[in-house]
Amino acid sequence: MAFFPLERREKRAKTGAPEWEKILANSLITCSCLGTQQIDSEALSEATGHNVRAPCSALCTTQLDRAAAALAEGDAIFCCTQETRVFEALADELGHPAPATLDLRDRAGWSEDNASKLPKMSALIAEAALPAAPEKTLDVISEGLCLILGATDAALAAAEQLKDHLGVTVLLPPGSDIPDSRAYDVISGNLRRASGALGQFDVVIDAFQQIEPGGRGPLTLTDPRDGAISQCDILLDLRGDTPLFPAPEKREGYLRADPNHPPAMAAAVLAASHLVGTFEKPLYVRTEPLLCAHSRAEQTGCTRCLDLCPTGAITPDGDHVTIDPMVCAGCGACSAACPSGAISYDAPPVDLIMRRVQTLARAYLAAGGTAPRLLAHDSHGAEMIRLAARHGRGLPADVIPLEISALGAFGHAETVAALAAGFASVTLLPGPHADRDALAAQVALARAIGGPDSVHLMDTPDPDAMADALYAETAPAPVATPQRPLGTRRQIARQAARALHPGTDHLPLPEGAPYGAVLVDTDACTLCLSCVSLCPSGALGDNPDLPQLRFQEDACLQCGLCANICPEDAITYEPRLDLTDAALSQTVLNEEEPFACIDCGALFGVKSTIEAITAKLEGHSMFADPERLKLIQMCDDCRIGAQYHAENNPFAGKDRPRPRTTEDYFTKRRDH
Repeated sequence: MAFFPLERREKRAKTGAPEWEKILANSLITCSCLGTQQIDSEALSEATGHNVRAPCSALCTTQLDRAAAALAEGDAIFCCTQETRVFEALADELGHPAPATLDLRDRAGWSEDNASKLPKMSALIAEAALPAAPEKTLDVISEGLCLILGATDAALAAAEQLKDHLGVTVLLPPGSDIPDSRAYDVISGNLRRASGALGQFDVVIDAFQQIEPGGRGPLTLTDPRDGAISQCDILLDLRGDTPLFPAPEKREGYLRADPNHPPAMAAAVLAASHLVGTFEKPLYVRTEPLLCAHSRAEQTGCTRCLDLCPTGAITPDGDHVTIDPMVCAGCGACSAACPSGAISYDAPPVDLIMRRVQTLARAYLAAGGTAPRLLAHDSHGAEMIRLAARHGRGLPADVIPLEISALGAFGHAETVAALAAGFASVTLLPGPHADRDALAAQVALARAIGGPDSVHLMDTPDPDAMADALYAETAPAPVATPQRPLGTRRQIARQAARALHPGTDHLPLPEGAPYGAVLVDTDACTLCLSCVSLCPSGALGDNPDLPQLRFQEDACLQCGLCANICPEDAITYEPRLDLTDAALSQTVLNEEEPFACIDCGALFGVKSTIEAITAKLEGHSMFADPERLKLIQMCDDCRIGAQYHAENNPFAGKDRPRPRTTEDYFTKRRDH
C-alpha cells in the first residue's frame, strides 16, 4: 500500500531505515550461512574501505552473542535481511537501536556462478553507503466513515460486520427493502460520481432518500432528490460492476469485491476495518509548472503524462498540468516520459537513482570486475531474486541488481546513463503491477540510443526463467571509457549518447521521442512567428533585426505546440538525437528579405508578404487612392505621420479650446 499507518511510521523512526536509506556504518557483520557462501572479508575491507568482520557461520542462532556484541558497539550493519526480525527483536531486548541490514547473500553470495563475487559485493556495499534524501509524506486522517455500495444482501451483510468498527452508511438501489435496524445508516439512491481517495472521498447521489426515523410501523424514506453531496473516508464497492475509478487497485481507500465470492468479501471487509486513524501518504513526484509544455494560448501540446497516468491523478490546469498527490500511486511513468523535467520522481529523487547506478558501476570496476550487467527491478523482482538464490541458480556474478520502488521511473535517461557508466547491458524486470506499455516505450527509446543488444525488457514471473535468461545472455562489450554525466535527465541522456556513439552525428529515434528537429516548409511559412511566441522551451526564436525563424535543437521538446499553432501547417517533426555541437546553438530555419519603408527606408516586415498584401488590395475600394495603398509599404512611424497629414486625417478633431489666462479673468471682472 502507498499509505502507512502512523504506528508504522513511529516504528520506522525507532528502528531506522533499511538498506541504502541509511548511511553505512563502520563495521559490516557477515555470515556464511552454515558455509553456503564464501566471503573474503579481508578483500572486501580493502576494496570498500570499511571494516568487514570475519564471517560468522550462524549469526542468527548459535552465534547470536556476536550479534549482541555488535549491537552494543552501535556502528555495525548486518549483511543479512532474511533474519531482520530476529536482529530487531534482539536490539529491542537489549535496549539498542535496530541495526541496518544489507542483503549480500541472495543478491551475490548464493550463485551457481563460480566467478569471483568480490566486485559485485563491493558494488552493493558502496551503493548502500549512499546517503538518502529525506522522505516526503503527507498525513491523512481517516475517521472511519464508510460508504458501502451494492445489492441489498451483500451490502447489509458487510454493514453488520463493520458496524462495530466503522461509521457505516449503506447505499441501496432505489426500491430496495429497508432493514428495520438503526445500528447503521441506510440511504437509497443512484451514485452519479465519486472522486477523491482515503480520508476525502466526495460522492454525488441522485434520487437520494434517507430514513425518516419518526413514526410507528416500518421505516419510511424521504422524498427523492437529485445531486445530494456527501463525503466519506472509505468506499466499499460490492456491486460487482465496473469500477468507479481507473486502476482501482491503486486507489487508496477504495475496496472492491465480488459479492458472489465470499473470500473476496471477507478480505475487503477486513481491510476496511483497518482503515481508521492517521496514515502517511508518500509524495511521489515533484513538479515545476513553469517547465510544463502541456498548453499555450489554449492550444494543446504535450500530453505524455496525461496519456500514461493509470489513476487519473494528472489533469490539465491551464498551460500546465496538476497532480493530485492523494490519487497519485507513484508508478513513476510520468517522470520517465516528461520531456522538460516539469515532473520528476521524488521517492527517491531522480538524482539519487542516477548516483546509485554510477556508484554500482564505479565500485564494480574499481574492485577488478569487467563488463557488469545491470538488473533493474521492483519489490516483486527482489522476491524473485531471493527465490532464485535459495532454490535455483541465483544471479550470475556479473549481474548487479538495482531495486527501484517504482520501476516506471527508471526511464531511457537512467538506462543510457548506466550504459555510459560502464554497464554492458541493462535489463528491466517489471512486477505484476508495472505499466508494460510505458516501460516498452522507454525501452524502445533506450535501445535506439544505447543499442538494441544492450537494453532488454524481461517480462517473466518465473525466478528460474529469469536466472536462465541472464545466464544465457551474451552482452556486447561495454563502453571503452566510462562516463558519469551530470545535469538534468535530458542533459544526461545526451552526454551518455555521445559517450556511447563517438563520431556519430545523428541517431534516429522512434516516433514520440522527446528529442528531435523541427522541419519548416519554407514555401508555406510566412514568418508570422506564432510558433516563437508559444514555444515553451525557447527552442524556436526570432531575430529582432531580420525576418528569421531560428531553432536550437537541444532545447526542443517535440511537444507539438508549434505544429498545432502554425496557421499555414508548415511545421513537422523529425525524431532524432543530434550529437554534434550544432544542436547547442541556433540555426536559421527560414528567412526572407526585409522590406524597406518607401518613406524613410527603415527595414520592417517581410518583403514577399508586403508585396503580396499590396497586390491583393490594389483592387479594393478602400484602397482605390494610390496614397492609401502606399500606407501598407510604410513602417509604423511613417504610416502614422502620413495619416496625420492626410486630408482625411483619422486623428483630427475639433480645434482645442484656448487655455484660459489671468488676463481673461480680469477682463471678465472689468466687463461686469
